[in-house]
Amino acid sequence: MKITWDQVFAWRLRRQFVALRRDVSAGEVASRLCGIQAQVASAAEMAVGIRQAKPKTDGVRRGLSRHLLIKTWGMRGTLHVFHSSEVGAYLSLMASARTWEKPSWQRAFGASPKEIAELAEAVSSILDGSVLTRDELVAEIVVDKRFRGMAEQLRSGWGTLLKPLAWQGTLCHGPSDAGKIMFTRPANLISDWKGLPAPDEAAPVAITAYLGAYGPATPEVFDAWLSRNSLRKTTLRKWFADLGDKLTEVDVEGQKAVILAEHADELAAAEPNRDVRLLGAFDQYVLGPGTKDAQLLPQEHRAKVSRSAGWISPIVVVGGRIVGVWELSGAELVVSLFQGVKKPSLKDVAAEAAQVAQAAGINAPKVRFG
Repeated sequence: MKITWDQVFAWRLRRQFVALRRDVSAGEVASRLCGIQAQVASAAEMAVGIRQAKPKTDGVRRGLSRHLLIKTWGMRGTLHVFHSSEVGAYLSLMASARTWEKPSWQRAFGASPKEIAELAEAVSSILDGSVLTRDELVAEIVVDKRFRGMAEQLRSGWGTLLKPLAWQGTLCHGPSDAGKIMFTRPANLISDWKGLPAPDEAAPVAITAYLGAYGPATPEVFDAWLSRNSLRKTTLRKWFADLGDKLTEVDVEGQKAVILAEHADELAAAEPNRDVRLLGAFDQYVLGPGTKDAQLLPQEHRAKVSRSAGWISPIVVVGGRIVGVWELSGAELVVSLFQGVKKPSLKDVAAEAAQVAQAAGINAPKVRFG
């Protein structure tokens, strides 16, 4: 089946609740997008609100408080919120990469696989039925002399030594207390928590969900999104092969990739458009395929989107392609288009700015092209 990139983008926009906003909950958005990056809490709320027909400003917070969403370190070692019924599948595949056992990780962070295993066992016991602040958790951990040398890294906001524990289902973020970061176990929040499924059981769940939002894609693109290409290649290919006739290959302007067979007709019928959309910082629309996707984001402009310290800018999307960035500056929303891009209508951008304002809980800003 031969399709165009314009069709791909039109299909993705609909699948991700961007082209056609609906009355969806934060849980439904998190499920469809395979998690929502939550390094910045306001960005996670924006990712949900900007996809809702009637934007809400606190959908993620309410989802977390009801334990319908779980916040933990997920793909690429970054904080995400996941639907509680699906978080185990993504964590299972992250854990299967065993990144903390690789010599490069051990050289960088100074903890052996044995020490991580011992730390996981200790933290699991400490957090059994408990919700603790970072300081409280670290204080409990370093009572054990085996872990006293880890105190500084354990207190770090980067959470490097805690990420392997999160991937193994030992630890996650708990309900926030007066803005403090809290930690607990998934088992304390999810009533029917059964632990992590086996990777071979988790793989079809995660792969089909990913292709249902970001397809067509290759196994390598999926792995780049999930683990920065840390999975064993033979295992990765086997997982895709095991899906058999649930997948079908497509040719996207000369590039071969796969989609879910159930979406083939819908993708073939997708009608390209020139709709304007403003998406927030760290939005999954760009993080799903990745900022290195040259069809989505011209590589000469990548640095404007993927900035220093891992910051992902709010983006301007026209016809599904990223054509610029935007920012709120006081009472103005300033749009900076890439060089050579035709300026969209001010009316269309203003309508999007109003959606952004509702999602952020602010007055509609005045739009200005920078």
